[in-house]
Amino acid sequence: MAAIAESIDAPRKLPRIGILDTARGIALLAMASYHFTWDLEFFGYLEAGTAETGWLKIYARVIASTFLCLAGFSLVLANTPEIRWRSYLKRLGMIVAAAAAISLVTFIGMQDEWIYFGILHSIAAASIIGLLFLRLPWTMTLLVAVILLAGIYVDNIAPPFYLRSDIFDLPWLRWIGLSNHLPRSNDYVPIFPWFTPFLFGLGIAQAALAGGWLSRLSRFGPGTNLVARAGRHSLAFYLVHQPLLFGLVYLLSVAAPAPKPDPTHTYLRQCNASCTKSAGEALCQSFCQCTLDKLQAQQLFEPLQSGKIKADDNEQISRIAIQCTADAQ
Repeated sequence: MAAIAESIDAPRKLPRIGILDTARGIALLAMASYHFTWDLEFFGYLEAGTAETGWLKIYARVIASTFLCLAGFSLVLANTPEIRWRSYLKRLGMIVAAAAAISLVTFIGMQDEWIYFGILHSIAAASIIGLLFLRLPWTMTLLVAVILLAGIYVDNIAPPFYLRSDIFDLPWLRWIGLSNHLPRSNDYVPIFPWFTPFLFGLGIAQAALAGGWLSRLSRFGPGTNLVARAGRHSLAFYLVHQPLLFGLVYLLSVAAPAPKPDPTHTYLRQCNASCTKSAGEALCQSFCQCTLDKLQAQQLFEPLQSGKIKADDNEQISRIAIQCTADAQ
C-alpha cells in the first residue's frame, strides 16, 4: 500500500514530445548545411565572407535562434513539476564540458578567431539564468522576452549603442554581449541578445502548460524517425558533424584544389563580413567599396594584400578609413 501511495503522490514527469525532437533534428541538419558552406569558403571554393553575409547570415541566425528557443522549451519540460537537479546538473555539465573542449580546440587550431563564447556556451549560460524564470507566470516571462527583443538592432542583431560600453570589452565580460570592441570569433553568441529566443521558448512552454495544450503535442508520438533520433542526441551530433565535414572538404581540396579567387572580391567580402558585426549592411557595402576604390587609386591595395604594409600601422589607410566612414554615413 505504501508503494502504491508513493507512486500516486510522486510528481509525474511530462511525456517526451516527439515533434520537438524532430524540430531539433531539422535544426541540426540546417546547421550542418551552413557549416558545410563555411568549410567550402575556408578551403577557397566560395568567396571569402560568403557564409557571413546576405541570406546565409540570416540563415545562420535563424538556426541559432531555433536551437536556443528549443533549449528554453526543453528546460521547462525537463523540470516540471519540479526541478530535477541531478539530471539538470548532469546535462549542464555535459554542455559546459563540450563548450570548453570547442574553445580549447579552436584556440589551438585558429587562435585569431577562436570560439570563446559560442552557441554551446550560450545555451549553458541561458540554462542557468533561465532557472530564475522557471516558476514565473508565462505572461511575465514573455513580457521580458518582448522587452529584450525591443532592445535589439534588427539589422545586425546587436544591442543599441546606448547599452554598450568599453567596460564590457574586458575578456571576462565579453559573454554578456554589450562590448564596443570585440576580437573576431568563428562563433559568437553572447547572452544579449541571444537570451531572447531562449526566453521565448521558455515562456511558450509555460503558456502551453498553463493552457493545457501541451499534451496535444505529445499525440504526435515519441518521434521514431531518423531526424527525431538525431534530435535526441543533438550534443553528440554537434560535436561530430563539423570535424567530419571539414575532413571531407579537406580531402576534396587535396584532390581538386579550388581556383584562386579575385582579390578584390575577397577584400569586399571580408570587409563586409567584419563591418556588419557592428553596423548595417547598406552602410558597410558603401564603406567597403569606397575603401577599395581609394586603396587602388593610391596604389595601396596590392601592398596591403601581400602584407608589405599593415592597415593598423599605415597613416594613409587610416585616413582612407576615416573619410570613407564619413562618406558612408
